[in-house]
Order: sequence, then C-alpha cells, then structure tokens
Amino acid sequence: MTFTEAVKTCFRKFFTFSGRASRSEYWWFSLFCLLGGFTASFAESSINAFFGDPTGPTMLSGAFNLATFIPGLSAGWRRMHDTGRSGLYLFYPFVVIFGVSTFAAWTGAFDVLATNPEGALEALNSVTLAILAISMIVLIISPFLVLYWLTRPSQPGPNAYGPNPHEVSP
Repeated sequence: MTFTEAVKTCFRKFFTFSGRASRSEYWWFSLFCLLGGFTASFAESSINAFFGDPTGPTMLSGAFNLATFIPGLSAGWRRMHDTGRSGLYLFYPFVVIFGVSTFAAWTGAFDVLATNPEGALEALNSVTLAILAISMIVLIISPFLVLYWLTRPSQPGPNAYGPNPHEVSP
C-alpha cells in the first residue's frame, strides 16, 4: 500500500473499527498525521509571527488534529486486530496511568508529595513505595509494548477479526 492509498483508506474507513489494517496502512497514515501536524504548526507559527502575536490562535493545527484523531484511532484499532489482539489493547498505557494514579491517590501519596516533597520517601511505607516503583516501571514499559504490538507482522490467514489484508484484493 502506498502513502496516498493509506491516507485515502483511513479517511474512507473513518469510523470503521472492525476488520484489519496492514502495517503499511497504519504507519503511512501515522506519517501523514505527523507531517500534517508539523506543517500545520509551522504555518500557524509563521502566520502568528507575521501578525506579531507569537502566542496567537492555534486553530489550524487543532482542526487538523481533530480531523485525523478518529481515523488514526480506528486505524490503530484495526492494526491491533491484524496482529490478533483486541483494539482495546491500544488503550493499555491509559489503563496503567489510571491504575497508578488511583493507587497513589488511595494510599495518600499525592498528599505526601504536596505537603512534604523532600521527605516523601520517608513518609510513605515500604510496601506502598514498592508497589508504586513496580507500577512506574510498568507505566514506562506500556507504551513501548503497544508500539511493539503495532509493529508486528500480520497474522497469516483470517483471524477472529477478518481476512488478512494482504490476501484480500482491494
């Protein structure tokens, strides 16, 4: 799949969270989003600098990001399907962030950090610190795990989410 085919496919499947997406489809569309975001930000910076307001409005990049958010999410969802995983695995880092934050709030770690940042390690008990340390390691690893899953080759043949995109004619 070429760059333009991938972009067209992802916009055509705007709200399609079923089926599978090949690696090339997902990564070409990711590149499009990255380049488009940089281009929109550069254009906004130039326009704002021209008018003498370096902190001016960011409507252009906001509109671009809004227009590509759902297609990017659905492409990632379908890419996870292509590797044989549920699209929900795409949210794994957010689940970890929520879990770590909830545990830290439940144990009072945020209160300790807010009132006594220098003595936070002494104020928290060792079990809480051990759990938070392990949780932080998982938090650091989780985005890389999702990235690893997104780079995996397609499962050969059909899987629970549909036929292999390399074996189906467009």
